[in-house]
Amino acid sequence: MSLPDPDELLERAGFDEEGGVLTRRQAEVLAFRERGVSQADIADRLGTSRANVSSVESSARENVAKARETVAFAEALSAPVQVTVEAGTDLYDVPNMVYSACDEAGVKVNRTAPEVMRLVGDAAGDAVHGREVRREITVSVTNDGSVRVRE
Repeated sequence: MSLPDPDELLERAGFDEEGGVLTRRQAEVLAFRERGVSQADIADRLGTSRANVSSVESSARENVAKARETVAFAEALSAPVQVTVEAGTDLYDVPNMVYSACDEAGVKVNRTAPEVMRLVGDAAGDAVHGREVRREITVSVTNDGSVRVRE
């Protein structure tokens, strides 16, 4: 199998090793995996074992998840609206909770009620199942009306 050049992939994606949370090897592995390349083929290309590629990929995905959580935390710090949604809440009640808090803060939400429900359901992962919020989540709304969700 002919694999793309990892330097080209990383340059095209704007990879910056000094300013990011991924090592170059982690970025290479993720770039290949996002293009559907098997771990075995990546191992052959990089001259290592499939087990090593698996370990590098796992570490890279953990680093990406931590970076996303850090960004969400930083955004929540400055968000004028933060709504705590308790476990057991019906997902259909969340938009009204968010809209009420936004009205009090003078912030306009740029999402419809179905969009808020979909965004919360998707962003909360397994904290929401069907219509039930199973674990406490925080819904924040920024000054520009963007909605963010954190567990």
